Amino acid sequence: MTLTKSKLRAQVKSRFYYIFWGAATVSVFAGQVFVGCGFRRMAQALDDMTSTISIVIEPEFLPESDSYSPYYQEDMVVK
Repeated sequence: MTLTKSKLRAQVKSRFYYIFWGAATVSVFAGQVFVGCGFRRMAQALDDMTSTISIVIEPEFLPESDSYSPYYQEDMVVK
């Protein structure tokens, strides 16, 4: 009396399963590369823009005469 047992597969996955998850993996990876390249281009453009900006601070023009001057030496003086 011999018993033959055939081993049943625990999970049966079709070819569609592997195609679907392979395509999903490739699309996520491609999206990450696309976003990374766009971020790099944006950072380079921002660096180029900020490198051309120059700030010039000029002293304010004060009138020569002291008869009318909106600037006072004392703090909290209201004219």
